[in-house]
Amino acid sequence: MAEENKTPLTEEAESKNFIHQFIDEDIAEGGQFQGMTVHTRFPPEPNGYLHIGHCKALCIDFGTAEKYGGLCNLRMDDTNPTKEDGEYVEAIQEDIHWLGFDWGDRFYYASDYFEKMYECAVSLIKKGLAYVCELTPEQMKEMRGDVNCPAQCPYRDRPVEESLDLFARMRAGEFPDGSMTLRAKIDPSSGNFNMRDPVIYRINHMHHHRQGDKWCIYPMYDFAHPIEDALEGITHSLCSLEFEAHRPLYNWVVEHCDLLCKPRQIEFARLGIDHTVMSKRKLRALVEGGKVSDWDDPRMPTLCGLRRRGYTPASIRNFCERIGVAKAASTVEYSFLEHCLREDLNETAQRRMAVLRPVKLVITNYPEGKSETFTVENNPNRPEDGEREITFSRELYVEADDFLPESVPKYKRLYPGGPECRLKGAYLIRCVGYETDENGNVTEIAAEYDPDSRGGNPADGRKVKGATIHWVDAATALDAEIRLYDNLFSDPDPDAGDKNFLDCLNPHSLEVLQGAKVEASLAGAQKADRFQFMRQGYFCADSRDSSPEHLVFNRAVSLKDSFKPQ
Repeated sequence: MAEENKTPLTEEAESKNFIHQFIDEDIAEGGQFQGMTVHTRFPPEPNGYLHIGHCKALCIDFGTAEKYGGLCNLRMDDTNPTKEDGEYVEAIQEDIHWLGFDWGDRFYYASDYFEKMYECAVSLIKKGLAYVCELTPEQMKEMRGDVNCPAQCPYRDRPVEESLDLFARMRAGEFPDGSMTLRAKIDPSSGNFNMRDPVIYRINHMHHHRQGDKWCIYPMYDFAHPIEDALEGITHSLCSLEFEAHRPLYNWVVEHCDLLCKPRQIEFARLGIDHTVMSKRKLRALVEGGKVSDWDDPRMPTLCGLRRRGYTPASIRNFCERIGVAKAASTVEYSFLEHCLREDLNETAQRRMAVLRPVKLVITNYPEGKSETFTVENNPNRPEDGEREITFSRELYVEADDFLPESVPKYKRLYPGGPECRLKGAYLIRCVGYETDENGNVTEIAAEYDPDSRGGNPADGRKVKGATIHWVDAATALDAEIRLYDNLFSDPDPDAGDKNFLDCLNPHSLEVLQGAKVEASLAGAQKADRFQFMRQGYFCADSRDSSPEHLVFNRAVSLKDSFKPQ
């Protein structure tokens, strides 16, 4: 397998898709699939939720079918009952549809082929190409041999009739777990250890989520998968790079099980992203260990987590397309995924004002009891999104860090005697004082406004030296809970070497702000609605916890872009 490396991405770079090159050859005149419809499949195991790593395979499988006007099946690879559950089946379908892909009427379960797989196994035994083995896993490992020594098994020459009898009794449930396996009889001296009489069936007395207790023997992935592909008429079985060494076994199964369709397996490098883990086992450990709230925790790399955080299907698909398809494993910066989200939301997200750490600002020369409205645009990039009205009165809320009691170099916001600043879309103001509590915390800022600067433009045309500040009207502002998310792992490579990934967790991955103030128009925010909070970032109404009575917004991504194209 190719050595993993970390390579910088450029915004314009798009790797040459070698998969499409192979397919072009296959469907051309004289190719093995000349005149045939390109047919792919996406075969997740329903033992967890899809994550960002699966998106690459999703985009490759469904995207390839789209490119060639072909078909892509969705198949639940439910051949191992240990962790599989109907809950995951539903979640997988939801995630795929959310991304914008559809499998039509081609939804399958691998377990529906169990009888056919059993028949194939029996056929191999009859041909002298499979035998029942009674070695324990430990014994099998000890007798596997090495590059200079072939594998050994005392049951390799077991008579066909004896293996047929034992295999039927395995199916009938006569033997305990681990006591017997069915092995393919291939080549004990092969330099590819996957071909050294691999196990193709094992005993597992466990309830299956669809088949119930009908079966107590289950096919191994390397045996089941090529049969499933062939039965469904798959032309191109696209899979991740770790299966490259398994391809000879894939082809052997297709050939010797006398399957009419002969799919071609093509491997590509998995998606690696820094500051995260994508092992289902480790993600499950995070959930079950209470390190995150659930599979849809916005810090998780799961699709349901990314969706809840505020990611869009377009941003994820764009990310997958731009990282390209390669043979060599590489790690992509998480900041590039964030970059793709910013690009999308900058164009599509409506603007709103929200004050995350509020402090009251009183305009001392503004008439008490007066209120007026300003019309502001919803999105400067989309005039079709229209405008909205915001209210303005004597008392406002501004960000606490937009004020300092004393001037510091290059600070152009509010401080006593400081420069004029613009209140976004409203008036020019100048700070004239402040109040504190007994602990010295600023509780109120006093300012004066220029009545002749409505809209933020002074009547005399003077230059404004201060910054533009966002605000909300204290009289109409709504309370909101704000959740600020950061990388779940502080270590960029929590999976490396002998690290315990749990030791790499970022203790500051979530900050919850109570008592934030948001403009009144956000009262109608629906779950999963996305907004740009001016000067703050892009936020999403939490799909689980937000309600009109208790608004909750998750920060999807900050405004600052740390990704540097090279």
